[in-house]
Amino acid sequence: MANNESGFSEAERAAMKQRAEELRAQKGVKGAAKREREYQACLDAINGLTGADKQVAERLHVIVSEEAPELDPKTWYGFPSYADDGDVLVFLQPASKFNTRYPTIGFQQNAQLDDGKFWPTSYAALEIDDEIEQQLRALIRKAVGK
Repeated sequence: MANNESGFSEAERAAMKQRAEELRAQKGVKGAAKREREYQACLDAINGLTGADKQVAERLHVIVSEEAPELDPKTWYGFPSYADDGDVLVFLQPASKFNTRYPTIGFQQNAQLDDGKFWPTSYAALEIDDEIEQQLRALIRKAVGK
C-alpha cells in the first residue's frame, strides 16, 4: 500500500530509484562493455538474493542461458532479467523485493507466449524442481520463438 503523498509504496520508490541507477550506470557504455556490465549486474542481483528467491533465480539463469543464449542478462528495476535486443523478455521478481509470498517469473509483451485470446504472463515459483524446470525450458523456448 502507498504510505505517502506520491501514491507509491517505499518498495516501489526504491525500485524506481534502482532503475534510474541502472540507466545512469549504462550511460555512455556501448557494445560488449555494456553487455558485460549488464551481465555482471544480473549475477550480482542473483548473488544478493537468499532462500527461494536465490534458488529460483539461479535455476532460471541456467535455464535461460541454455535455452536462449541469445538473450542478454541484465537487471531491470533490480530484478535479474533477460533481454532480446535490449528489451526485457523474461525476469524474476524476488519475493523479498515487495515482501510477497513467492518469487514470480514474468514475461513481457515481446515474449511469444500468445495462445488465443488469453494466456498467463507470470508464474509463482516457490522452487524449481525437475518438473518445473522442464516447463520453464519449454516456456523460454516458446517465448523466444523456438
